[in-house]
Amino acid sequence: MRYNSRRAVQNIRSGLDASFLIQPPPQAKPRRAIPPGYIHLGVSKEIAPTLRDFGIEPNSLIREAGLDPSLFDDGKSVVAFTALARLYALCVAQTRCPHFGLLVGRRATILSLDLIGRLMQHSETIGAAVDALVSNLGVQDRVVVASLDVTDDMALLTYAAYQRDNSSAQQITEAALAVTVNALRTLSGFDWRPTEVLLPRAAPAEAGPYRHHFKAPVRFNQESATVVFPAGDLKRKVAGADPLLRAMVEEQLQRLRGHAGSDFPDDIRRLLRTRIMGRRSSASDMAELLAIDRRTLSRRLRDGGSGYRTLTNEIRFEIARQLLEDTDVRLGEIAAALGYSEASAFTRAFRRWSGRTPTAWRTATGEA
Repeated sequence: MRYNSRRAVQNIRSGLDASFLIQPPPQAKPRRAIPPGYIHLGVSKEIAPTLRDFGIEPNSLIREAGLDPSLFDDGKSVVAFTALARLYALCVAQTRCPHFGLLVGRRATILSLDLIGRLMQHSETIGAAVDALVSNLGVQDRVVVASLDVTDDMALLTYAAYQRDNSSAQQITEAALAVTVNALRTLSGFDWRPTEVLLPRAAPAEAGPYRHHFKAPVRFNQESATVVFPAGDLKRKVAGADPLLRAMVEEQLQRLRGHAGSDFPDDIRRLLRTRIMGRRSSASDMAELLAIDRRTLSRRLRDGGSGYRTLTNEIRFEIARQLLEDTDVRLGEIAAALGYSEASAFTRAFRRWSGRTPTAWRTATGEA
């Protein structure tokens, strides 16, 4: 069976899976933009086979989470993050495996990323492929946000969940890191490995599964979920990249972005989640980033029923809760990461948000 470039282009144009099969799947579902709080199943489609690896029939757990098991037949199925978070929590409890998300992501491939994965495969360089991932993730995922920073000679690709209910965020971001490493190995060669991987979780009793998959040092109790690799890798050429197919996939993603509608507060939440730690994130900075004046930023947020300070505090609260619950990072370090000059200022803010001090919150969640 020979590769058929024309058929592949037609598949992408019509919104099919673009798996480059000679016979396209029947009754392909039309692609639609997804609303805030929802996510393409994508990588998480691997939850079902991962449960079976543990000898657990997945359908009952999927139903208990409030989802239809038939959704897991198609990685393009769209599900609510709250339901997916419940499912991950149930899976961790049932399997007693604290790195369940890692196992899910380990099974996934670049094709699990759907159109974004296709665009990565046909990007000219690794850097262009990573940019394609970062800039288009919001088309398929309104829960997790990615960012790329290049510092000196190192590239840092970071993931974070930005929804208000961040339960199971640890599992979902670890799945994202695992599949990202798989994707970069597909593009760079299967001997590729990161310099190190950073995880915002306490050191587990057994770190072997992490080292086995990432084939690199893994540092726990970090402030972010990040894959670190040499910046020089961004210049590597992607073998087999097809400019025509790249253009077709870009066209499809552009069309989806155009149909996404407007949810300005959610867009600001996504930007804040990537910028609030260690970057300029004032209202003026955000307005400059968006090429609008600050008054317009405030008006558009007000029209969406929110305000900039409210969104900023929500994001800070989400990050603080996650670090308090999942890591042993000291309060002073959390305060500094969130932009507070003193731990006491962070403590006062956290008490306003939650009614408890950070220490009391950590103690209560640790005992739960």
